[in-house]
Amino acid sequence: MSALRRKLGDDYQVVSTSASGAGLPPPRAAPRGKRQRFVDKNGRCNVQHGNLGGESSRYLSDLFTTLVDLKWRWNLFIFILTYTVAWLFMASMWWVIAYMRGDLNKAHDDSYTPCVANVYNFPSAFLFFIETEATIGYGYRYITDKCPEGIILFLFQSILGSIVDAFLIGCMFIKMSQPKKRAETLMFSEHAAISMRDGKLTLMFRVGNLRNSHMVSAQIRCKLLKSRQTPEGEFLPLDQLELDVGFSTGADQLFLVSPLTICHVIDSKSPFYDLSQRSMQTEQFEIVVILEGIVETTGMTCQARTSYTEDEVLWGHRFFPVISLEEGFFKVDYSQFHATFEVPTPPYSVKEQEEMLLMSSPLIAPAVGNSKERNSSVECLDGLDEVGTKLPSKLQKITGREDFPKKLLRMSSTTSEKAYSMGDLPMKLQRISSVPGNSEEKLGSKTTKMMSDPMSQSVAELPPKLQKLSGGGRMEGNLPPKLRKMNSDRFT
Repeated sequence: MSALRRKLGDDYQVVSTSASGAGLPPPRAAPRGKRQRFVDKNGRCNVQHGNLGGESSRYLSDLFTTLVDLKWRWNLFIFILTYTVAWLFMASMWWVIAYMRGDLNKAHDDSYTPCVANVYNFPSAFLFFIETEATIGYGYRYITDKCPEGIILFLFQSILGSIVDAFLIGCMFIKMSQPKKRAETLMFSEHAAISMRDGKLTLMFRVGNLRNSHMVSAQIRCKLLKSRQTPEGEFLPLDQLELDVGFSTGADQLFLVSPLTICHVIDSKSPFYDLSQRSMQTEQFEIVVILEGIVETTGMTCQARTSYTEDEVLWGHRFFPVISLEEGFFKVDYSQFHATFEVPTPPYSVKEQEEMLLMSSPLIAPAVGNSKERNSSVECLDGLDEVGTKLPSKLQKITGREDFPKKLLRMSSTTSEKAYSMGDLPMKLQRISSVPGNSEEKLGSKTTKMMSDPMSQSVAELPPKLQKLSGGGRMEGNLPPKLRKMNSDRFT
C-alpha cells in the first residue's frame, strides 16, 4: 500500500507515535515535499494513459476527434503532409496516362490530339492538377474529349479533393473555434478561505469573468479528492466526494456578470464536518472546481477548471470587496480579486462546536437525573394496576372508576416531578416560574380539587344502601372487617 501511495504522488509522511521513555515530547510531523496535484491551477489534468495495448486502435476509429485533440504543431504537419501526398499522387496519375498514350513524345505535334493539351512531362502534369484542383483555369492546359480515362480520373480527383478539403479544413476550423481560450478570461481566486458567514462555518472561493460577453447558463460544481481506506481494507487513492455549493437551492446557477463568492456550508453532511484548524496541518486533500457555461458569442460549451490543495485553504480569512458604486455604474476592482484579510473564527470543527454546545446546555442534567425517579414512579403505577385487577368486581364498582387510582397517582407524580425539575433550574428560570399565577399553592389546590371531584362523583353514583353506609363521607368505617382489610391493603 505504501508503494502504491508513493507511485500516485501522495506525499504521505509516516511518523512513529511510540516513545522509548516517559515524558518525551511528541514527535514533530515530517516536512512535506512538493505536493502532487491532480488538477493544475490552469485546469490541466495531470493524468497520463499508458499500457493501452490493443486499445490504442480505438483512437483511429474516432479519427476526427483524435486530430482535433492533437497539438497545433502536429495538426499543421498532418495538414501539409496530407495535401502534399494527395497532390503528388494525382499528378502522378495524370503523368501515367500521358505516358501510356504516348502524349509525352507528341506534345509538340499540332496534328495530334492528346489526352491533356500541353502536358509533356511531370511538372506540366503537376501544374495541370493544381489548376484543376484550385479551379484556376489558366486556359493553356485542358482536357480533351478523346480521353475517356482522363474524364474518369477527373471525376475521381474532384470527389477526393472535396473529401480531403472537408476533413482537414473542418478539423482546423473546429480546433480554432474551441472555447479553451475563452476559459483564459475566467478567473478563480488563488486561495480559498474558511470563516463564519451567517453564523455557520463556510468554505469560500471567488470566480470572475473578465469579458463583457456573458456565460449563458453558467453552473459551478466542486469535487473533493481525498485518499481514504474503507472498513474492508480497500485503499482508494483518489476518492471523489461532492461538495454542495447550492445544488438544492439553485445557488450553483450563476449570473456571472461581476465576481461572485461561492460558498460551501460546513455541516453534518459536509465532508469537512471533522475539519479544524489543527487537523488541516496533517490533512491532505484537493478541491477541484469546475465552471461550465455556454459562450454567448459562439454558442459553444466552455469549461474552466482549477483546484485548491490544503495549503491553499486559509482558515479564518475573508475576501476583500471588489465592487464599488460609481456615477451611473458599478466598478469592479480586480486588483483586490485575490486579496483576503483575517477575521475572528473559532479554530474548532463543526463537530467539536456541536459537542461543546450540548455539554454546556443547562437543561440536560436535570432531565438525566430525574430519569431514575420517573422509572420508579412508573413501576409503582404498574404495581397498583396489578393490585386493582385482583379486587372483586363489587369492590371495583364501590371505588368508582377502575382506572381512577392510576390516573390520580400519575397526576401527583407529574406534579412532584415538575417541582423537582424546578428546583434544578437556574435562578433566573426559578424566578420566572415563581410568578403568582404559577405558584405551587395554586397547583396544589387544583390537584386536591381534581382528586375530590371523582370521589364525590363516585359516591353519588352508588346504590342507596351503600350511600347510607357511607354517610356522605368515607365508607371504610361501616364496612365489614374483611372488606375493610382488603381495601386497606389496596391503598397501602
